[in-house]
Amino acid sequence: MGKVVLVTGAARQLGGRFVRRVQRDSDVDRVIAVDAVPPAHQLDGAEFVRADIRQPVIARILAEHGVDTVVHLDVTGTPLGSGGRTAVKETNVIGTMQLLGACQKSPTVKRLVVKSSTSVYGSAPRDPAVFTETTPPKSLPSGGFAKDAVEVEGYVRGFARRRPDVAVCVLRFANILGPAADSPLAEYLSLPVLPTVFGYDPRLQFVHEDDVVDVLLIASDEPRRGTLNSGTFNVAGEGVLLLSQCSRRLGRPTVPVPLPAVTWVGTALRTVGMTDFAPEQIRLLTHGRVVSTAQMRETLGFVARYTTAEAFADFARAQGAGLLPPEAVARTVDRLSTLVSKERI
Repeated sequence: MGKVVLVTGAARQLGGRFVRRVQRDSDVDRVIAVDAVPPAHQLDGAEFVRADIRQPVIARILAEHGVDTVVHLDVTGTPLGSGGRTAVKETNVIGTMQLLGACQKSPTVKRLVVKSSTSVYGSAPRDPAVFTETTPPKSLPSGGFAKDAVEVEGYVRGFARRRPDVAVCVLRFANILGPAADSPLAEYLSLPVLPTVFGYDPRLQFVHEDDVVDVLLIASDEPRRGTLNSGTFNVAGEGVLLLSQCSRRLGRPTVPVPLPAVTWVGTALRTVGMTDFAPEQIRLLTHGRVVSTAQMRETLGFVARYTTAEAFADFARAQGAGLLPPEAVARTVDRLSTLVSKERI
């Protein structure tokens, strides 16, 4: 008998990709794809079960199918369909609680993989240059998806204590980008003009959506020789990009806004439905965030195929031309930088 893998969030682009990919694993016998809405994409040979993980029905699904591996991808910062922020939070937090409760009672579950985010570290002015998996945040996220991720990880740690026989892997992904990326930051970077915080140029990290699928496969399988895929791991492409570099490569002009007024801009953008400009998003675009990926490479045994710059380049190609040619934006910024330097001298 091969493995029986249950994947939550199968109606989302990332969930669908992982479902289609994990079915090709020779050790996998069946894949149970779960979501509250039918997926718009194909799941190939997977069995789709329409269920809301916020409801106790998830326990019955685990029992009926004899699931031994659970991959929880329904932790996200963007609504699906007409759902708003309230529905997203309920799915992230209450849905995770229900799923973990079902896993705790299931005698067949042996491995749990949870999609998390590097946003659990927050973004603050006195942050370390690089976060490791054990670095405590200077300021805990106060709301939005980042706070959801903190709560989700807390429940997962409690589950791991109660079920030490289950191998638990938490993957803290940097901002996911690629041609089909679906995240608040991807939506922000798709704006024709990027509002930025005046006087700040944050460092950012990205992970390509292809690498996300690859590392999920490693986490959901038995550990390779000389590796360990239980624990918490940062996942990001090598290197960093400044927000100014991102805007140049997209060919999108920026509008620097004084920090006190950024919240008003965010409210206006949310009102017209353009992007989720939550407080944690503003902090990221002010102070940035960089994480260490040493444990990802040395312990988990995963090496990302795309660097941060390469992941961003693939995203930029899918976005098409911006308002300004990237070369013209770069020349203008360089000239302004030279003028500012001369003025300081």
